[in-house]
Amino acid sequence: MLYPLHQMKPASKHPRKPRPRNKPWLWLLALPYLGLLFPQLYSRATPALMGFPFFYWYQFAWVILASAILGIVYRKTKT
Repeated sequence: MLYPLHQMKPASKHPRKPRPRNKPWLWLLALPYLGLLFPQLYSRATPALMGFPFFYWYQFAWVILASAILGIVYRKTKT
């Protein structure tokens, strides 16, 4: 049977408090984006690392850094 909204009772007496949406840890997620946003800054060959030009190892370093950042943010924000 359907009840009008004004007759419905809340599911519990203690409703959950709304979680804050702006958590400072979420700002870390912008770092990989900003680090790779402007290829003009890292599109060069030097300094090379083990024979790889800077352009390639810089991007690969961000793959590892982004994974670490995602892990940190996940652990800090999970409830």
